Amino acid sequence: MENAEPRHPSGAQWTISAGDHEAVIVEVGGGVRAYRHDGVDYLDGYDADEICPGSAGQVLAPWPNRIRDGAYTFGERSLQLTLTEPARNNAMHGLVNWVPWQLEEQSADAVTVGYDLPPQPGYPWALRLRTRWSVGVDGLRAEHEATNLGAEPAPFGFSMHPYLRLPGVTVEEMSLRVPGRTRLLLDGRLLPIAATGVAGTEYDFSAPRRIGDAVLDLAFGEVVRDDDGGSAVTLAGPDDSAAVRIWADGEFHWWQVFTGDTLTGERHRRSVAVEPMTCPPDAFRSGKDVITLEPGKTWRGAWGVRPGA
Repeated sequence: MENAEPRHPSGAQWTISAGDHEAVIVEVGGGVRAYRHDGVDYLDGYDADEICPGSAGQVLAPWPNRIRDGAYTFGERSLQLTLTEPARNNAMHGLVNWVPWQLEEQSADAVTVGYDLPPQPGYPWALRLRTRWSVGVDGLRAEHEATNLGAEPAPFGFSMHPYLRLPGVTVEEMSLRVPGRTRLLLDGRLLPIAATGVAGTEYDFSAPRRIGDAVLDLAFGEVVRDDDGGSAVTLAGPDDSAAVRIWADGEFHWWQVFTGDTLTGERHRRSVAVEPMTCPPDAFRSGKDVITLEPGKTWRGAWGVRPGA
Protein backbone atom coordinates (compact mmCIF):
# COMPACT_ATOMS: atom_id res chain seq x y z
CA MET A 1 0.00 0.00 0.00
CA GLU A 2 1.45 3.34 -1.06
CA ASN A 3 1.90 6.08 1.50
CA ALA A 4 -0.58 8.91 1.10
CA GLU A 5 0.85 12.33 0.33
CA PRO A 6 0.82 14.54 3.46
CA ARG A 7 -1.94 17.15 3.35
CA HIS A 8 -1.84 20.68 4.59
CA PRO A 9 -4.02 21.20 7.70
CA SER A 10 -6.01 23.74 5.67
CA GLY A 11 -6.29 21.38 2.69
CA ALA A 12 -5.75 22.42 -0.91
CA GLN A 13 -4.23 25.85 -1.52
CA TRP A 14 -5.29 28.08 -4.41
CA THR A 15 -3.11 31.09 -5.19
CA ILE A 16 -4.60 33.94 -7.21
CA SER A 17 -2.73 37.00 -8.43
CA ALA A 18 -3.04 40.11 -10.54
CA GLY A 19 -0.23 42.62 -10.90
CA ASP A 20 1.27 43.16 -7.44
CA HIS A 21 -1.72 41.60 -5.65
CA GLU A 22 -1.71 37.97 -4.45
CA ALA A 23 -3.95 35.90 -2.17
CA VAL A 24 -4.11 32.29 -1.02
CA ILE A 25 -7.52 30.64 -0.59
CA VAL A 26 -7.85 27.37 1.31
CA GLU A 27 -10.04 24.30 1.06
CA VAL A 28 -10.75 23.91 4.78
CA GLY A 29 -13.34 26.54 5.61
CA GLY A 30 -13.16 28.14 2.16
CA GLY A 31 -11.40 31.14 3.67
CA VAL A 32 -8.38 33.30 2.90
CA ARG A 33 -4.97 32.37 4.32
CA ALA A 34 -2.92 35.28 2.96
CA TYR A 35 -3.23 38.54 1.04
CA ARG A 36 -0.30 40.69 0.06
CA HIS A 37 0.33 43.67 -2.19
CA ASP A 38 3.73 44.50 -3.59
CA GLY A 39 5.19 41.87 -1.27
CA VAL A 40 3.61 43.37 1.88
CA ASP A 41 1.24 41.18 3.92
CA TYR A 42 -1.93 43.03 4.91
CA LEU A 43 -3.60 40.00 6.44
CA ASP A 44 -2.13 38.31 9.51
CA GLY A 45 -2.60 34.82 8.14
CA TYR A 46 -0.82 31.57 8.78
CA ASP A 47 1.54 29.08 7.13
CA ALA A 48 0.40 26.19 4.98
CA ASP A 49 1.58 23.69 7.61
CA GLU A 50 -0.38 25.40 10.44
CA ILE A 51 -3.89 24.77 11.70
CA CYS A 52 -5.78 28.05 11.26
CA PRO A 53 -5.17 30.09 14.47
CA GLY A 54 -7.73 32.40 16.03
CA SER A 55 -10.25 31.88 13.17
CA ALA A 56 -7.92 33.88 10.89
CA GLY A 57 -9.60 34.47 7.52
CA GLN A 58 -12.47 32.05 8.20
CA VAL A 59 -16.03 32.18 6.89
CA LEU A 60 -18.53 32.37 9.77
CA ALA A 61 -21.98 31.07 8.77
CA PRO A 62 -24.88 30.49 9.30
CA TRP A 63 -24.23 32.74 12.29
CA PRO A 64 -21.32 34.92 13.42
CA ASN A 65 -19.82 35.24 16.88
CA ARG A 66 -21.61 33.56 19.82
CA ILE A 67 -25.00 32.11 20.74
CA ARG A 68 -25.71 31.90 24.47
CA ASP A 69 -25.89 28.25 25.62
CA GLY A 70 -26.22 27.28 21.94
CA ALA A 71 -30.00 27.44 22.44
CA TYR A 72 -32.49 29.42 20.35
CA THR A 73 -35.97 29.29 18.86
CA PHE A 74 -37.07 29.88 15.30
CA GLY A 75 -40.71 29.69 14.38
CA GLU A 76 -42.18 26.96 16.56
CA ARG A 77 -38.88 25.11 16.97
CA SER A 78 -36.62 25.11 20.00
CA LEU A 79 -33.12 24.13 18.93
CA GLN A 80 -29.81 23.21 20.59
CA LEU A 81 -26.46 23.69 18.89
CA THR A 82 -23.22 21.97 19.85
CA LEU A 83 -21.23 24.10 22.30
CA THR A 84 -18.02 24.97 20.46
CA GLU A 85 -16.80 27.41 23.11
CA PRO A 86 -17.31 25.16 26.15
CA ALA A 87 -15.43 27.40 28.58
CA ARG A 88 -18.16 30.03 28.12
CA ASN A 89 -20.97 27.60 27.25
CA ASN A 90 -21.50 29.16 23.82
CA ALA A 91 -21.97 27.99 20.26
CA MET A 92 -19.44 30.00 18.28
CA HIS A 93 -18.63 31.00 14.70
CA GLY A 94 -21.12 28.88 12.78
CA LEU A 95 -20.81 25.48 11.12
CA VAL A 96 -18.60 25.83 8.04
CA ASN A 97 -15.15 27.01 9.19
CA TRP A 98 -13.64 23.51 9.56
CA VAL A 99 -15.31 21.67 6.65
CA PRO A 100 -13.81 21.09 3.18
CA TRP A 101 -15.12 23.44 0.51
CA GLN A 102 -15.10 22.41 -3.16
CA LEU A 103 -13.33 24.18 -5.99
CA GLU A 104 -15.93 25.34 -8.54
CA GLU A 105 -14.10 27.77 -10.82
CA GLN A 106 -10.52 28.98 -11.10
CA SER A 107 -8.61 31.56 -13.12
CA ALA A 108 -5.36 33.45 -12.64
CA ASP A 109 -6.95 36.21 -10.56
CA ALA A 110 -10.05 34.54 -9.08
CA VAL A 111 -11.28 31.33 -7.50
CA THR A 112 -14.79 30.22 -6.55
CA VAL A 113 -15.39 27.68 -3.80
CA GLY A 114 -18.61 26.20 -2.47
CA TYR A 115 -20.03 24.06 0.31
CA ASP A 116 -23.43 22.43 0.79
CA LEU A 117 -24.35 22.58 4.47
CA PRO A 118 -26.57 19.58 5.34
CA PRO A 119 -29.43 19.81 7.85
CA GLN A 120 -28.43 18.77 11.37
CA PRO A 121 -30.07 18.65 14.81
CA GLY A 122 -29.09 22.17 15.89
CA TYR A 123 -29.63 23.75 12.45
CA PRO A 124 -32.12 21.66 10.45
CA TRP A 125 -31.89 23.61 7.19
CA ALA A 126 -29.88 22.90 4.04
CA LEU A 127 -27.84 25.78 2.61
CA ARG A 128 -25.64 26.11 -0.45
CA LEU A 129 -22.74 28.49 0.25
CA ARG A 130 -20.55 29.95 -2.46
CA THR A 131 -17.67 32.46 -2.38
CA ARG A 132 -15.84 34.07 -5.28
CA TRP A 133 -12.44 35.39 -4.20
CA SER A 134 -10.58 37.77 -6.53
CA VAL A 135 -7.68 40.20 -6.56
CA GLY A 136 -7.06 43.24 -8.74
CA VAL A 137 -6.32 46.95 -8.71
CA ASP A 138 -8.81 47.45 -5.86
CA GLY A 139 -7.18 44.79 -3.67
CA LEU A 140 -8.82 41.64 -2.33
CA ARG A 141 -12.55 41.12 -2.97
CA ALA A 142 -14.95 38.45 -1.69
CA GLU A 143 -18.46 37.90 -3.06
CA HIS A 144 -20.62 35.53 -1.00
CA GLU A 145 -23.88 33.73 -1.68
CA ALA A 146 -26.12 31.59 0.52
CA THR A 147 -29.12 29.73 -0.92
CA ASN A 148 -31.82 27.98 1.07
CA LEU A 149 -32.13 24.50 -0.49
CA GLY A 150 -34.97 23.41 1.79
CA ALA A 151 -38.73 23.79 1.86
CA GLU A 152 -38.92 25.99 4.98
CA PRO A 153 -37.57 29.45 5.88
CA ALA A 154 -34.15 29.40 7.55
CA PRO A 155 -32.45 31.87 9.93
CA PHE A 156 -29.14 33.14 8.61
CA GLY A 157 -26.25 35.38 9.56
CA PHE A 158 -22.81 35.85 8.03
CA SER A 159 -19.38 37.23 8.87
CA MET A 160 -15.72 36.98 7.95
CA HIS A 161 -12.77 36.94 10.35
CA PRO A 162 -9.68 38.58 8.78
CA TYR A 163 -6.87 39.98 10.90
CA LEU A 164 -5.38 43.18 9.47
CA ARG A 165 -1.78 44.15 9.95
CA LEU A 166 0.59 46.91 8.89
CA PRO A 167 4.30 46.33 8.22
CA GLY A 168 6.41 47.25 11.23
CA VAL A 169 3.46 48.80 13.12
CA THR A 170 2.28 47.43 16.47
CA VAL A 171 -1.37 47.40 17.52
CA GLU A 172 -0.59 50.14 20.06
CA GLU A 173 0.74 52.41 17.32
CA MET A 174 -2.16 51.85 14.92
CA SER A 175 -4.79 54.49 14.35
CA LEU A 176 -8.29 53.01 14.04
CA ARG A 177 -11.50 54.35 12.50
CA VAL A 178 -14.80 52.46 12.97
CA PRO A 179 -18.00 54.04 11.58
CA GLY A 180 -20.26 52.82 14.39
CA ARG A 181 -22.45 55.03 16.58
CA THR A 182 -23.07 52.36 19.21
CA ARG A 183 -21.31 49.43 20.83
CA LEU A 184 -22.64 46.38 22.60
CA LEU A 185 -22.12 46.00 26.34
CA LEU A 186 -20.98 42.47 27.19
CA ASP A 187 -21.20 40.14 30.16
CA GLY A 188 -18.42 37.85 31.36
CA ARG A 189 -19.22 35.36 28.60
CA LEU A 190 -18.71 38.06 25.91
CA LEU A 191 -22.44 38.07 25.17
CA PRO A 192 -24.43 41.28 24.67
CA ILE A 193 -26.65 42.61 27.44
CA ALA A 194 -27.31 46.13 26.13
CA ALA A 195 -26.17 48.75 23.63
CA THR A 196 -24.83 52.22 24.31
CA GLY A 197 -23.61 55.19 22.30
CA VAL A 198 -19.90 55.68 21.77
CA ALA A 199 -19.80 59.45 21.22
CA GLY A 200 -17.32 61.07 23.59
CA THR A 201 -16.30 57.78 25.22
CA GLU A 202 -13.07 55.77 25.13
CA TYR A 203 -14.75 53.56 22.51
CA ASP A 204 -15.42 56.39 20.07
CA PHE A 205 -13.41 55.61 16.95
CA SER A 206 -15.71 57.48 14.57
CA ALA A 207 -12.68 59.61 13.71
CA PRO A 208 -9.23 58.00 13.40
CA ARG A 209 -7.66 57.54 16.82
CA ARG A 210 -4.63 55.69 18.17
CA ILE A 211 -5.50 52.32 19.74
CA GLY A 212 -2.82 52.59 22.41
CA ASP A 213 -3.47 50.20 25.31
CA ALA A 214 -7.21 49.82 24.55
CA VAL A 215 -8.48 46.24 24.79
CA LEU A 216 -11.17 45.68 22.16
CA ASP A 217 -13.42 42.71 21.47
CA LEU A 218 -16.54 44.64 20.62
CA ALA A 219 -19.37 44.84 18.11
CA PHE A 220 -20.11 48.31 16.76
CA GLY A 221 -23.57 49.03 15.37
CA GLU A 222 -25.69 51.85 13.90
CA VAL A 223 -23.11 52.02 11.13
CA VAL A 224 -22.57 55.30 9.30
CA ARG A 225 -22.93 54.53 5.60
CA ASP A 226 -20.79 55.72 2.73
CA ASP A 227 -22.39 57.16 -0.41
CA ASP A 228 -22.57 53.70 -1.98
CA GLY A 229 -24.52 52.29 1.00
CA GLY A 230 -21.58 50.35 2.37
CA SER A 231 -19.15 51.17 5.16
CA ALA A 232 -15.46 50.77 5.94
CA VAL A 233 -12.98 50.45 8.78
CA THR A 234 -9.44 51.81 8.40
CA LEU A 235 -6.14 51.19 10.16
CA ALA A 236 -3.15 53.48 9.74
CA GLY A 237 0.37 53.73 11.06
CA PRO A 238 1.97 56.76 12.72
CA ASP A 239 1.81 59.82 10.45
CA ASP A 240 -0.15 57.67 7.96
CA SER A 241 3.09 55.87 7.09
CA ALA A 242 1.00 52.84 6.10
CA ALA A 243 -2.71 52.15 5.93
CA VAL A 244 -5.26 49.49 5.07
CA ARG A 245 -9.01 49.72 4.51
CA ILE A 246 -11.60 46.95 4.88
CA TRP A 247 -14.97 47.69 3.29
CA ALA A 248 -18.32 45.90 3.23
CA ASP A 249 -21.50 46.47 1.27
CA GLY A 250 -24.91 47.39 2.68
CA GLU A 251 -25.72 43.82 3.72
CA PHE A 252 -23.34 44.15 6.65
CA HIS A 253 -24.79 46.14 9.58
CA TRP A 254 -22.12 45.55 12.24
CA TRP A 255 -18.35 45.62 12.68
CA GLN A 256 -16.58 43.44 15.26
CA VAL A 257 -13.11 44.67 16.29
CA PHE A 258 -10.72 42.43 18.26
CA THR A 259 -7.22 43.50 19.26
CA GLY A 260 -5.99 39.94 19.81
CA ASP A 261 -5.46 40.20 23.54
CA THR A 262 -6.43 36.58 24.26
CA LEU A 263 -4.16 35.18 21.55
CA THR A 264 -0.89 33.68 22.69
CA GLY A 265 2.72 33.80 21.53
CA GLU A 266 3.67 36.00 18.60
CA ARG A 267 0.03 36.59 17.64
CA HIS A 268 -0.74 38.44 20.89
CA ARG A 269 -1.78 42.00 19.88
CA ARG A 270 0.13 41.67 16.61
CA SER A 271 -2.84 42.51 14.42
CA VAL A 272 -6.49 43.56 14.61
CA ALA A 273 -9.37 41.32 13.60
CA VAL A 274 -11.94 43.46 11.80
CA GLU A 275 -15.06 41.47 11.03
CA PRO A 276 -17.97 42.68 8.87
CA MET A 277 -21.13 41.06 10.29
CA THR A 278 -24.70 40.98 8.99
CA CYS A 279 -26.01 40.64 12.54
CA PRO A 280 -24.67 41.07 16.09
CA PRO A 281 -23.58 38.37 18.54
CA ASP A 282 -26.40 36.18 19.92
CA ALA A 283 -28.69 37.28 17.09
CA PHE A 284 -30.46 33.90 16.83
CA ARG A 285 -31.79 34.58 20.33
CA SER A 286 -32.44 38.33 20.06
CA GLY A 287 -33.65 38.26 16.45
CA LYS A 288 -31.66 41.44 15.76
CA ASP A 289 -30.84 41.73 12.03
CA VAL A 290 -31.28 37.97 11.48
CA ILE A 291 -31.92 37.23 7.80
CA THR A 292 -34.86 34.93 7.10
CA LEU A 293 -33.92 32.99 3.97
CA GLU A 294 -37.05 31.82 2.21
CA PRO A 295 -36.99 28.49 0.34
CA GLY A 296 -35.03 28.79 -2.89
CA LYS A 297 -33.91 32.37 -2.16
CA THR A 298 -30.30 33.54 -2.20
CA TRP A 299 -28.58 36.10 0.00
CA ARG A 300 -25.59 37.95 -1.48
CA GLY A 301 -22.98 40.16 0.18
CA ALA A 302 -19.50 41.46 -0.62
CA TRP A 303 -16.51 42.92 1.20
CA GLY A 304 -12.82 43.47 0.56
CA VAL A 305 -9.43 44.76 1.68
CA ARG A 306 -7.54 47.62 0.02
CA PRO A 307 -4.04 48.83 0.85
CA GLY A 308 -4.02 52.53 1.70
CA ALA A 309 -6.72 54.64 3.33
